[in-house]
Amino acid sequence: MSGITTHVLDTSLGRPAPGVAIRLELKEDPSRWSLVGEGKTDADGRQRTLMADRVLKPGSYRLTFDVGDYFRAHDRASFFPHVSIEFEITDASQHYHVPLLLSPYGYSTYRGS
Repeated sequence: MSGITTHVLDTSLGRPAPGVAIRLELKEDPSRWSLVGEGKTDADGRQRTLMADRVLKPGSYRLTFDVGDYFRAHDRASFFPHVSIEFEITDASQHYHVPLLLSPYGYSTYRGS
């Protein structure tokens, strides 16, 4: 099954980050991104439906996480209002899982499985 999924882990608490709003976009040309899907992480910090019924195609994609809203909702300060991750897909037959490891003052990501 091909597609793009993600999850967010709040490493400062050692648990998933529920309710994080996420947008997935595809770069159409050098100056324009188009919305592919959007949603929020579930209770387990996962978002599996960003692609919905769309077919994955090669190209440049961007995931944007509204982490400032997540921290404000939990009465916590943070440095980053948004985290954007851009990545390139060359083989549309594969599944791409792009997690976000988050804390109020830092983050990291990787290609998962």
